[in-house]
Amino acid sequence: MTPPDSAATWSGARRLLKSIRDVMAGGGSGQQRLDDIVRLIAAEMVAEVCSVYVRRAGDVLELFATEGLRRGAVHRTRLGIGEGLVGDIAQHARPLALADAQSHPNFAYRPETGEEVYASLMGVPVLRGGRVLGVLVVQNRTHRHYEEEEIEALETIAMVLAEVIAGGHLLGPDEAAGAEDLVLPPQRAEGLTLHAGLARGHAVLHQPRITIARMVADDPAAEQARIAAAVDAMQGSLEEMLERPDLQAGGEHRDILETYAMFARDRGWLKRIDEAVKSGLTAEAAVQKVQDDTRARMSQVADAYLRERLHDLEDLANRLLHHLTGNAPPTVAELPYDTVLFARNLGPAELLNYDSTRLRGIVLEEGSATAHAAIVARALDVPMVGKTHDVLSLVEEGDTVLLDADNGQVFVRPGADVQASFEASMAAREERLAGLARLRELPAETRDGAQLQLLINAGLLIDLPQLHRTGAEGIGLYRTEIPFMVRDAYPDVDDQADLYRRILDQADGKPVVFRTLDVGGDKLLPYFGDRDEENPAMGWRAVRIALDRPAMLRQQLRALITAAEGRALSVMFPMIAEVEEFRSARRVLDLELQRAAARGKPVPATVRCGAMLEVPALTWQLGELARHADFVSVGSNDLMQFLFASDRGNSRLEGRYDTLSPAALRVLGEIARACQAAQVPVALCGEMAGRPLEALALVGLGYRTLSMAPASVGPIKAMVRSVDTGPLAAYLDELMRSPARSVRGRLRAFAKDHNIAV
Repeated sequence: MTPPDSAATWSGARRLLKSIRDVMAGGGSGQQRLDDIVRLIAAEMVAEVCSVYVRRAGDVLELFATEGLRRGAVHRTRLGIGEGLVGDIAQHARPLALADAQSHPNFAYRPETGEEVYASLMGVPVLRGGRVLGVLVVQNRTHRHYEEEEIEALETIAMVLAEVIAGGHLLGPDEAAGAEDLVLPPQRAEGLTLHAGLARGHAVLHQPRITIARMVADDPAAEQARIAAAVDAMQGSLEEMLERPDLQAGGEHRDILETYAMFARDRGWLKRIDEAVKSGLTAEAAVQKVQDDTRARMSQVADAYLRERLHDLEDLANRLLHHLTGNAPPTVAELPYDTVLFARNLGPAELLNYDSTRLRGIVLEEGSATAHAAIVARALDVPMVGKTHDVLSLVEEGDTVLLDADNGQVFVRPGADVQASFEASMAAREERLAGLARLRELPAETRDGAQLQLLINAGLLIDLPQLHRTGAEGIGLYRTEIPFMVRDAYPDVDDQADLYRRILDQADGKPVVFRTLDVGGDKLLPYFGDRDEENPAMGWRAVRIALDRPAMLRQQLRALITAAEGRALSVMFPMIAEVEEFRSARRVLDLELQRAAARGKPVPATVRCGAMLEVPALTWQLGELARHADFVSVGSNDLMQFLFASDRGNSRLEGRYDTLSPAALRVLGEIARACQAAQVPVALCGEMAGRPLEALALVGLGYRTLSMAPASVGPIKAMVRSVDTGPLAAYLDELMRSPARSVRGRLRAFAKDHNIAV
């Protein structure tokens, strides 16, 4: 038969949805209803076969109903997730349409079904809450090329089918109920530290799923009107949130929320919801369909920035459902005073819905350190762990939870012995933090009188309070690219100047080293467009972009000069590979200083201009560089990556090379000696600076300025105040002659023997 055209497809889909609604409202068992539904779908979709596979315990897809295949195969044919075409659809949570299904490499023949006579196949996952409940398949004898509209129509039907499967009338009561009546065992999960800390509390599941009672619309126009009203209400509530007093001071967390509010007006997202309503779904079901589609797409997206945009759209879908159903988020009174929040992911506005005075910790199945919610969590100083695979399947509302965000561990329903041990660890941590706090006003001075300058790395205004809280002497690295990454458009000079001015104001006279835009590689700006580079870490990034696009660099430097207004200004150019690159960048700075003076605008009282040493080649140009640079700052993260030709983002290479290897120490020592000989100050601002054992080696090599994460200042100061540099330097000279791949163990033993706090 000839497949129906587009208009006929959508008309048929609406008619079919109404017929399915009638079946669901009628009597009979769940199995009988499912049998009736597959017959209706086969007839309306002009298919010889329609089959439903239901996901059962043990990740098995069982044929539950069919029209067209042999009846004896029902409840006998089973496929594993990933097995055959049906298993492939379930594994990837995406549709599949094949004119010649049997030629596909994943085709798995089941003789009991009799499907060998059918050539074409179209299947879609049955999704609910982002989870695959089963697979809906139609087949034809001819080599039929299924249209995009037919796939979308089948996806819409699968939305309704999900409610039939989830209704609990298909699986046996034991399997459906699971172990609800049993005492649930303790569970442990591991993830990624997004914000360190320890927490003890009770689990709160973020936004329990909203039950949608009505899936099929009687009046699409009325549903469109409901969507429009809910969207207006949602956008209004976001505007109200932006008026909160704690967001009036500005900062990146406000920028994030403003960008998020822009997503709420995304025409493409709203159009997809409108199309789902036109297909015959209610407003709530349409939002849920788009939300489920978004969740399925997330698992296929590799680009970090795009994934975060998709997470924000899922957050908006949740908010829109709340406005449609009138279900408000939990109130303060409903939250335990010791809430540990569990979620698949969180948008920034969702996190701000919760009372931070009751929020002890956050656990996410997904999430990343650059996610908008992670940035807000750091602002609130709430411990957060992300990428805890399948943690939502381990936890129940109200469970006792221990969160060790320092080590990325989550303990659910822990035993008494684990709780006692954890409480002892919390007490020890508090005592250690109190001890480190007592060092806050003391100098970072070694036992033999060597003075060190301990600085912090920052990239957000919300990091600035840590400057004074930790007792750090300044900011050795301010990553200016982060505010650019959370915006949808390049900020103009006034916006940049306002941000840099607030940074200098909050630093309150302490030095701040601004690193110019270090983008490219793994840090893409959303408005730059896609760039396909074979080796992005060594490609068009940092100062290379700045010199190729001098207008961008001039605008940033102009903003920095404007913000300084008679104060000291320190600027650092990243990824310098040769002296001429630095001279070219410095000439742009000089031009902007001359421009400001010529226009009678305030200029900085002093200007220091430095280079970041991340490319090994610059190590052998330090003598010449010293004639043009006021200081050098070693970026150990990239330096080690390039030194060992080891991609730091490649998990297969993790731990293969050690920064405490003789080769690495020799290079770092040569840099320190060359800078001292040229009388140019040298600092180190990579991860090495914030790890006590690595920082111990740096002190022995002659580094006297270290810049690190704020949480590391206390431990590094404790190490510095417990060491004598003379014996340490002599021991390092010996270690650097070792043929071993790492001297970490020997250096740790030295620290233990000499009572050095590492």
